[in-house]
Amino acid sequence: MSGETADRWAALVETARRSVADGLVVGTSGNVSARVGDVVLVTPSGVPYDRLGPDDITGVDLTGRQVLGTLVPTSELPMHLAVYRGTGAHAIVHTHAVHATAVSTLVTELPLVHYMAAALGGPVRVAPYATYGTEELAENMLRALAGRSGCLLRNHGTVTYGATLDQAYDRTAQLEWMCRLWLTASSVPGLSPSLLTEAQLAEVGERLKGYGQRR
Repeated sequence: MSGETADRWAALVETARRSVADGLVVGTSGNVSARVGDVVLVTPSGVPYDRLGPDDITGVDLTGRQVLGTLVPTSELPMHLAVYRGTGAHAIVHTHAVHATAVSTLVTELPLVHYMAAALGGPVRVAPYATYGTEELAENMLRALAGRSGCLLRNHGTVTYGATLDQAYDRTAQLEWMCRLWLTASSVPGLSPSLLTEAQLAEVGERLKGYGQRR
């Protein structure tokens, strides 16, 4: 195992633990993965994140064949592999965040209540329900992710990806916040939240391309 792989595993475990500490998952209900070359490091199935250490590294190739470790990979492996095979992702975070999961039961697309939807590529879609861990769920998710870096899974949770674990996690946190915002605004009797237009969102998308520090 290379030093890069070991470092990425340590970062993956830290991200998984953070998802619990931030209330985005309960127990082992979510999963995290990161790609190193042609190897996908992924949280193992049913193991509490606070018990994971360097010797628990779990990795598969892009066909799903286990190449690192002895622990069984997450049951959501088909979903992770579908993202890596279909996008340029290097990290994925999947959660069962409360507000996002609640929204997934109500709409087919998160209403444009905030401009940060542009950071996910546009209006966030809801993938139709399918049993967890199935190829059907992976296919539904990929369709919802078209042109996006995150989506909701009906009656299930969220999936976001990025170039790094930090970026994937930040997108998950942002998506949960937007869902909470919409639910809060929608709960006021007699009023409906104002929504942004596609044109307004597109303008934000252009501005975000230059956001942050440049080196």
